Amino acid sequence: MIEEAKKRDHRLLGQSQKLFFFHPLSPGSCFFLPNGAIIYNKLMDFLRKEYRERGYQEVLSPNIYNMQLWETSGHAANYKDNMFVFEIEKQEFGLKPMNCPGHCLMFGHEVRSYRELPLRMADFGVLHRNELSGALTGLTRVRRFQQDDAHIFCTESQIKDEVRSCLEFIDYVYKIFGFEYELELSTRPEKYLGDIETWNKAEQQLTEALNEFGKPWKINEADGAFYGPKIDIGVFDALKRKFQCATLQLDFQLPLRFKLTYSAEDEAKLERPVMIHRAILGSVERMFAILLEHYNGKWPLWLSPRQAIVCCVSANSLTYAKEVHAQIRAAGFHVDIDMTDRTIQKKVREAQLAQFNYILVVGAKEAESGKVSLRVRDRADLSTENIADVIARFNDEVASFQ
Repeated sequence: MIEEAKKRDHRLLGQSQKLFFFHPLSPGSCFFLPNGAIIYNKLMDFLRKEYRERGYQEVLSPNIYNMQLWETSGHAANYKDNMFVFEIEKQEFGLKPMNCPGHCLMFGHEVRSYRELPLRMADFGVLHRNELSGALTGLTRVRRFQQDDAHIFCTESQIKDEVRSCLEFIDYVYKIFGFEYELELSTRPEKYLGDIETWNKAEQQLTEALNEFGKPWKINEADGAFYGPKIDIGVFDALKRKFQCATLQLDFQLPLRFKLTYSAEDEAKLERPVMIHRAILGSVERMFAILLEHYNGKWPLWLSPRQAIVCCVSANSLTYAKEVHAQIRAAGFHVDIDMTDRTIQKKVREAQLAQFNYILVVGAKEAESGKVSLRVRDRADLSTENIADVIARFNDEVASFQ
């Protein structure tokens, strides 16, 4: 397994597939090349589509905040060493390492009613954390990254349903990626904020949500954060290595620190919302690395930046090859064309090494019939198909996340 893991190292695959690189002039910050950016954006677009269907509202929040914000949130006292902090006009500012305090400002910006809850805010904002240079490791430990970050503001009575909904969302995404995963409930630690009754209710709701979800889970006693219990989700890749990506964290502290309230059904009464921190991919950069190694660089069609390539047998079929390329590109797919004067065997071999999902061979016979010879990745056989059928096949595979 160690040898296989070395072959799948995302840093090597990223270089060979021309997906990304790092530069000493910006340590810990990745440069995503065009093909890498395609995958990165497809991951976020996938989540965005799900957000619309699952009742999330995407927001945009600032990258830089006055340190007063981080003092209110508690990060100045507990997390400042991990932040990039600087002075502007004799005031101290910090690049955000997380989105939650900004989302608290957004919730508190308006008078809120119980009718608005649960309020689900999603944010792909850029985050910075001051990791030590010696700890930086490819895409798995970086200084600049984005998360599929979301915060759900809800009532105590809504916790169970929201958590169960998040678990179903996580299950949906991880099944598409081909991940197995395990669930762990971390309960009240020795030092905690708030009263025991609130904690007990919250833990009971998380327990009920996990039981209703129906997957096996275990308890990690006294390992919750001081501000609330949490559910950690560990995923297993194709080599059965475990990674911590998704998390569901209840938070009683930030709504208190930011004095967040909403008007209850009894309009004269103000109540404090519960905040749920939620991520599924976690760091998009880290998930990119995990998926690259999980698939061993053989991206499924829906994520692939090299979905197809048209290889013409000779210059005589070049005009038709260009027509095929244009039709598939117009259908919305990432398709290349090899117009070099090399032999068709060399063109096909290079396309195979580049991990194109489909190779479309075009010669005089195909030009005359208006068809293409289609080769599927990792298969030796060729099939002759109409271009319309090829496009329909691609659409079906993308729609079913193949």
